[in-house]
Amino acid sequence: MALHQRDFKQNNGHAVAIFGEVLADIFPDGSVLGGAPFNVARHLHAFGLHPVMITRIGHDDLGKELMQEMQQLGMDTTGVQADPVHPTGQVKVHMAEHGHEFEILPGQAYDYINAGVTHMVTMSTKPDLVYFGTLAQRNMEARLALDNFLNYGTSPRFLDINLRDPWYDKHTVRRSLLRADIVKMNDDELAVLAPMLRLPGKTAFEHAAALINRFRLDYLLVTAGEAGAWLMHESGNVTSINGSSTSIKVVDTVGAGDGFAAAYILGILKGWEMDITLTRAHQFAGAICGIRGAAPKTQDFYLPFIKEWQL
Repeated sequence: MALHQRDFKQNNGHAVAIFGEVLADIFPDGSVLGGAPFNVARHLHAFGLHPVMITRIGHDDLGKELMQEMQQLGMDTTGVQADPVHPTGQVKVHMAEHGHEFEILPGQAYDYINAGVTHMVTMSTKPDLVYFGTLAQRNMEARLALDNFLNYGTSPRFLDINLRDPWYDKHTVRRSLLRADIVKMNDDELAVLAPMLRLPGKTAFEHAAALINRFRLDYLLVTAGEAGAWLMHESGNVTSINGSSTSIKVVDTVGAGDGFAAAYILGILKGWEMDITLTRAHQFAGAICGIRGAAPKTQDFYLPFIKEWQL
């Protein structure tokens, strides 16, 4: 479906249905609730939107912690399913010299998101945009739930590519791309997908154009860390921004891409111009790198952005 940057009404409270994992990032010195979909939902809520998180958690301490956090923040919990057998998701984060490495545990509650419940929640939400990723597709039951999630309505579909070894393959990537309208990935992930999907061309722009053409995407968004980001439209037009000149002391880069995705989605729903949207998304992602984990401990973190962006 054709999607344009200013297609949406100018008002707060847009509903965004978000499908996927919620898990705890286990650092050497403690744990932080995370998972790309949950991180995006948390940011969108802080920015005044209405995210509905569709996920599944276990009957355990981490599950209780998640529900308590969502309730304290005032987030919608109607899409959170309870699993009597499988644990709330966990991923061990190993800090490395050039970033971080993930050890994602198998057999987690989010692998068993129920299709029927998902359908009912999506039907009642009537979202302005839907968000999904690749990790929550590693199990058949969750894939069936995602099918129900994506088959409802005509909302634009935002795919956040997160390639996490060994939990992705060519089939999952192709299946996801075929069902997306807007796709976000980083430059390393584009470099991985180019040979995997046998995309013609030698440059990143040529690979992006081939990806858009093959999967009939509206937009492809590529982040490049400190170097900035760029976005290619289905027409082939490219909007790019350079990295920020402000120096932020990097604590870790966990969740930076999720912060970028959330601010970009906000920009779409608020009708910001494309270059402004990319600049603000990069600015917010950079700020996330200055804290431990993917989300701030207090909502005060968001106040400068809310004021500057006039939310």
